[in-house]
Amino acid sequence: MEAVESPARLDLFWLPLGAGGHSVRLNGRVYERLTAALQGRAPRDLYHTALEVWVPEGGFVIEQAPAGADGRARGVVAEGPVGIRLAGRWRLFRYEVRRWRCGTIPDVDEAVESPLRLSTDPDVAQRLFSLVPEVPILTWGRDESRAGEMWNSNSIIAWLLARSGVDATAIRPPSGGRAPGWDAGLQVALNSSCHAAEMPQPACE
Repeated sequence: MEAVESPARLDLFWLPLGAGGHSVRLNGRVYERLTAALQGRAPRDLYHTALEVWVPEGGFVIEQAPAGADGRARGVVAEGPVGIRLAGRWRLFRYEVRRWRCGTIPDVDEAVESPLRLSTDPDVAQRLFSLVPEVPILTWGRDESRAGEMWNSNSIIAWLLARSGVDATAIRPPSGGRAPGWDAGLQVALNSSCHAAEMPQPACE
């Protein structure tokens, strides 16, 4: 990310699953072929997502990635389990949520139809920035929220966009591709909003 002053903006990046990592890409293709066969359709390209947001504090990369050492250096605000919740006690089975000032997206050179400018509204940018530490920490690869699909990096990005006021339902991956987990993030965000609306309000004094 270029360290220059810029007005508020919010950009989305479509990153091919496994870009820069052959094993992840191969596993993703196997997963998609099996899923496509079960659903009776042709396989598609898989994408995961990341955001860049500019606020008065500077420019930040927002992304989910495998957990690593010294998370403070990458602006890590939360960690969650991968696959099995109990296994999350070991770093190998944890993911991290980054809000990384002047950070980098490792595979950004392979991004497709990106960046996608979603907003230049300072209020939207600030709201999303503030929401990052509040993302639901669900188990990656599981459907603990019963949203109908697994929770993953796309779920976190979709949740943030929906809760910050961006119409994330209108966002679509590049032609011929899909973003597993996106709808799970939208559903959890909707459920959270509905729950908040149903909570009793304090009486005026």
